[in-house]
Amino acid sequence: MLSILRDQVLVTAGIAKSKAYAVNDTIVSEGMADRCLYLIEKGSARVSGRVALADGRHIQPGLCDLSRGEIFGELSLFDAGSRSASVIALEDVEVLEFDALALERYLDQHPEQGYVVLKALLKILSSRLRQTDRRWEQLFAWGLKEHGIDQHL
Repeated sequence: MLSILRDQVLVTAGIAKSKAYAVNDTIVSEGMADRCLYLIEKGSARVSGRVALADGRHIQPGLCDLSRGEIFGELSLFDAGSRSASVIALEDVEVLEFDALALERYLDQHPEQGYVVLKALLKILSSRLRQTDRRWEQLFAWGLKEHGIDQHL
């Protein structure tokens, strides 16, 4: 369904451009305020967040790995907020980088394609939300047990 994003018209129109990243390069950083959507064309990347520990240290756990055909940065199509995670290349990576505002205008002008992309994005977001819910439940249960709260429930 996201094959529409591979249409050369988007590159020609300046909506998308090809970019390459080497192993360990940061593609996006948590807190960045750009409005780009990325489609991985080659390679794989890791999405990670920054977590503050009680002792003041910070860790950056991997949240998921993405590979060819997968997207990230999709929230930038709907929201101007800053990046909620970092994405680092696990190997040499080639992406199509889309200007989210230009892509939104293009999809508004081509509603049939816009519908297909929106439907695909909703499926991706639903899947990621379900995964987040499962992780949240596991972390919450772990926290209750770790702090002895589970025995009072």
